[in-house]
Amino acid sequence: MQAHGIDPSTGFLDRSSCLDLVGRLASGVSGNSQLLAALWIDLSRLKQVNESFGHLGGDMVITQIAQRLREKSAGRGEWCRMGGDEFVCLIPNSNAEHARQLAQDLLQAIEAPLRFGELFLHPSASIGIAILDANEDPFAFLERADRAMSTAKRQGGGRAVASGDEPMPGRLGILLAREELAIENKLHLALENGGLSLHYQPIIGFDGRVEAVEALMRCTADNEPILPDRFIPVAEKTGLIIRLGEWSLLAGARYARHLDDAGHRTKVAINVSRAQLASPQFTQALHGALLCANVSPELIELELTESLFMDISEAVQANLQAARAAGVGLAIDDFGTGYSCLANLKDIPATKLKLDRAFVVVLPHDRRAFAVVKAMTQLGRELGMTVVAEGVEEQAQLDALQEAGVDAIQGYIHAHPMPEEALLDWFRQRNTS
Repeated sequence: MQAHGIDPSTGFLDRSSCLDLVGRLASGVSGNSQLLAALWIDLSRLKQVNESFGHLGGDMVITQIAQRLREKSAGRGEWCRMGGDEFVCLIPNSNAEHARQLAQDLLQAIEAPLRFGELFLHPSASIGIAILDANEDPFAFLERADRAMSTAKRQGGGRAVASGDEPMPGRLGILLAREELAIENKLHLALENGGLSLHYQPIIGFDGRVEAVEALMRCTADNEPILPDRFIPVAEKTGLIIRLGEWSLLAGARYARHLDDAGHRTKVAINVSRAQLASPQFTQALHGALLCANVSPELIELELTESLFMDISEAVQANLQAARAAGVGLAIDDFGTGYSCLANLKDIPATKLKLDRAFVVVLPHDRRAFAVVKAMTQLGRELGMTVVAEGVEEQAQLDALQEAGVDAIQGYIHAHPMPEEALLDWFRQRNTS
């Protein structure tokens, strides 16, 4: 069982516990009788590791780097994991000189070649250093370390930079973490008090048929809406994305059955995160949603980001295969903007290819983008996939996409995302017009 406040991959304190610890340590600093240093560490190129070897590979790298950090610091500080590839070391009774020396030692430890299967990786990092001033707000102290780390990155990385005494402009780093903690709390409230809902945006073929409707999560807490681009990243960082995803699976499946009963037999496409798909419980959750909703699996489609289909982990691949075996469709979302390997595309059990809106917004004027869309459409068709273009807003874009051979369109030109009852009204109006 995971200990409260401990990141399971590294054994370090998690972000919330780190903020509490900073407050406690700072309260013991008075004048110059005691000192507190913070080293904010950002690993470089972890994204490339995730894209090349899957997130399981990235987790393995993080675990090994964390072990190096722990060994090199030799009990001189308390370690915290602040995000996917960021760590903080809090060092009581440490002055600037000692902090700089430890930072250099940590850089050397990180940069030692790391064996990964048959390869040797060469990790690197950027480190920001801050020393707590008397009577300084502890969060501003951490923010200075974060800003110093950003300066080290801008200077090329592989170095440590100490913070100056300049005032902190705006909200960055750790102050943003405060906001994220508030959003995390609101997500818990929404889960407990019915603050989640799904809005649905139709996907319409050029033959006029509603090919599917995509379920898009909305969240309200304390009577205030939280935008998806704010709560989704927080949910992914905190692990709440699994609970949100399970709720979405059940709610979307139930609505698919409701649409079918109302005479609108169309698929409901439900977004699934990597954290869900990497979970051993995912297949059970999917089957549970289908059974509870009493819905035909062919009316459910799972939308997954492009990078998920390139994940080498056995759990992800097994869950993908289990979903297809259950009769559920799989869609590759935002295709064309990631780093997927076309050699792997033939082995992906997907039934739909959704082209990212980045290719759509420049149509019809950008003929190179048009050529790419046409090529991806032909590729999808050859692999037996329905090809959908996202983010279509203008008639000229629609005409270009039809010329490129795209099967279906999703975007404001047809309909905005709608609540459940509004979508039913939309269907009724289509049937009577």
